[in-house]
Amino acid sequence: MYSFRNDYSEGAHPRVLQALADTNDVQTAGYGTDPYCAAAADTIRRLCAAPDAAVHFLVGGTQVNLVTIDAFLQSYEAVIAAQTGHVSTHETGAIEATGHKVCTVESADGKLTPALVESVLAQHNGTEHMVLPRLVYISDTTEIGTLYTKTELTALRRCCDQHGLLLYLDGARLGSALTAPGNDLTLPDLAALTDGFTIGGTKNGALFGEALVLTHPLPHFRWHMKQRGAVLAKGRLLGVQFQALLEDGLYFGLARHANDLAFRLRDGIAALGYPFPVSSPSNQQFPVLPNAAVARLQELGYEFEIDHPVDANHTCIRLVTSWATPDAAVEDFLRDLAGC
Repeated sequence: MYSFRNDYSEGAHPRVLQALADTNDVQTAGYGTDPYCAAAADTIRRLCAAPDAAVHFLVGGTQVNLVTIDAFLQSYEAVIAAQTGHVSTHETGAIEATGHKVCTVESADGKLTPALVESVLAQHNGTEHMVLPRLVYISDTTEIGTLYTKTELTALRRCCDQHGLLLYLDGARLGSALTAPGNDLTLPDLAALTDGFTIGGTKNGALFGEALVLTHPLPHFRWHMKQRGAVLAKGRLLGVQFQALLEDGLYFGLARHANDLAFRLRDGIAALGYPFPVSSPSNQQFPVLPNAAVARLQELGYEFEIDHPVDANHTCIRLVTSWATPDAAVEDFLRDLAGC
């Protein structure tokens, strides 16, 4: 019937495809050294009010995380992340495969706080017998759909400065975060408060691609990219897409659509009496449904992720909307859930 499994099931927004088609026959230099990547990087620096930032374009989220974190850290240094953090749960040990331990901490809302960061630091005695936590990894939106506020991010920045830590934000769903109700963070805030962050394209209208913004450029970062297979020969394909998404605000319009459809799902499900263990103002929603209803929805052809069993009779599922989710898909789902 319809897939609410993720926000990258579709290809790309038509304007992105048109931009790729319009530039298809143009010959350019390779490896991201073309005019399209340069223009997209300039656009990102302007939007971030960060004229000295380095901007790099990589293919996917796991790739950009492992390359960036490895470039930031010495071989003996480690990452601090929430237990639900993507680098901990959904990247097949990619960070550990580069030689860096991920030190996780439980967080009820998927967010890190200074107290949680310091609890990890307290577990490491600062001697050569243990890894040295050096980088704080966060996501916005988080993996359970929650948002960081400017006050929270500022507190983390202060904590990192106090303890000599780096702060890196995974923005795979940054469009959803920045357009969510109640959000008070902006791209310039992220540039000012983090050492690096990503602007996710894969989950918001691009065929593929993530833009990495390094507010303090790392020496020889492209060497790290090349060694990890992250320098795309036809790099201009990334620049063309990000320029099409960002030059006139399309990126944020697509994210608002995904959020709006998610809120219609949320409100309709809540009206049927089903609870949500976490309040998510993003395009990810996590309702708790009876197992019989889950099975019936799957029989009807709906696709979604099983997040976790709640008890013997109930399951928490994840529903994700995208830039391409039609109104009818939401209305059909709510009607069929009511029928269950």
